[in-house]
Amino acid sequence: MKCRTYSSIDSLNETATLLINKGDVDKALLLIHDFVEHVLTEPLYVSQVFGSKTLDDLCQRIGEVNLSKNVYKTDEENPPQLSQATFVYIVTKLQKSGGHTRVITDFIKSRPQGRHIILSTELAGKSDSGCLVKEFDEKINVVLKQSPKGNFQKKLTWLQKNLLEIQPQKVYLFNHHQDSVAVSAIQPEMNLNASFYHHGDHHMCLGVYMSYFEHVDPHPMGYHNCRDVLGIKNTYIPLTIDDKGKRPGDRQFLRDGKLITCTAARSNKIEQPYFTSYVEMVPKILKATGGKHVHIGRLSPWARLKIWRGLKHNGIPHGRFIYTPWVPSVWKALHEYKVDLYITSFPYGGGLTLIEAMGAGISVALHRHIFSRILSGIDLAYPEAFSWRNPNELLNYCVSLTSEDLEKTGKLARIQYEKFHSRENLQSILNDTDHDGSIPNDLEGTFSIESDEWVLWVERQLNIRGMLSKAAYRTFRKLRSLL
Repeated sequence: MKCRTYSSIDSLNETATLLINKGDVDKALLLIHDFVEHVLTEPLYVSQVFGSKTLDDLCQRIGEVNLSKNVYKTDEENPPQLSQATFVYIVTKLQKSGGHTRVITDFIKSRPQGRHIILSTELAGKSDSGCLVKEFDEKINVVLKQSPKGNFQKKLTWLQKNLLEIQPQKVYLFNHHQDSVAVSAIQPEMNLNASFYHHGDHHMCLGVYMSYFEHVDPHPMGYHNCRDVLGIKNTYIPLTIDDKGKRPGDRQFLRDGKLITCTAARSNKIEQPYFTSYVEMVPKILKATGGKHVHIGRLSPWARLKIWRGLKHNGIPHGRFIYTPWVPSVWKALHEYKVDLYITSFPYGGGLTLIEAMGAGISVALHRHIFSRILSGIDLAYPEAFSWRNPNELLNYCVSLTSEDLEKTGKLARIQYEKFHSRENLQSILNDTDHDGSIPNDLEGTFSIESDEWVLWVERQLNIRGMLSKAAYRTFRKLRSLL
């Protein structure tokens, strides 16, 4: 990804401001988009940089200029008379494997009587419209509107016109980190009740500092980081998911005396620079337990090859590693594969899959990231959940487990789900009937930074190999977006 180097954020601000003043909204939007895209591909910034007030202010200015010059304004004295409450969800791309897609689905199901419109800027490629078909019955009114092809300015105009024509009761932003179009669209003078859903919480994300949006965080770590560290007034709406049933009573843990483990995550959460590697850990886990490991989520061919080479090196039959790129429900898959222990992804944890595992009544093992509490996810799990940092801790835990241990912690996992992450909890919050349960407790002192390991990891990023790797990755992302 080619990105101009700026001597300071003030220099970038000046360049963008000149473009805005000249009326070149498209280039200003593209400049901001590309800058954030460049930041996203630098491993050293992960969970260190969360947003930029300067960039958000620029987006606000761009949206204001475009609204006044290029968008026809609806007559405010005669707004459309709607027969039912209308809710709008702004996304960059809708895809069946996206965590934010599942959150939007839960939001919609929690208000089945409303009219729901999803507006997609399509800046990250074409949305998968088919992923909505199976989620809702005919009684729920859901429409996906995709931005037509065109430059950034045309997409912004399309989005602002739609918002003015629809006049929704509520707007939720579920934008990707770099989506300057989505963040620029809503302006104070449009008088829209808008919430920014901070799901892009482990990288720089546009929209974090927008003062006229309600700032929503979906987990305790993000809530306290935004409120206590970044100084943002925010709201907590816990992640929720439909209850797909407890673990069947006839399925015992360690049924054959061998542990069945599982991890669900795509390559973007696993194939990242880190001091320990998931693809190298899988063969070690299988060698230690003598059992099976199920991986749900698409991995690159290179990652799969490394796992299979590790299996061969350790004399482990390939059949003990079960790979499936996608399943309609991780929850049900855990039951179908008779999983005993769910090992959360690392170095980036996944909140929704962790909640699915707990709802399914499965014990979990979480990784304590060497420098990021947010990436660890330990505050989402039940207090007694096992967590590990060094690989041997996980291996020793796996071989020490008994069926009684798994039965006990599996029940604790289910209790955690029922208490905080059920559909009923979300309905009460969205419908303003829950006034006490929407603030997470202060985080306990269960996390510490492994500074020496972090220093070594940073040093490994600052070499020629690391720079070439980043260049290749940026080129890949650029080509993928163009295709």
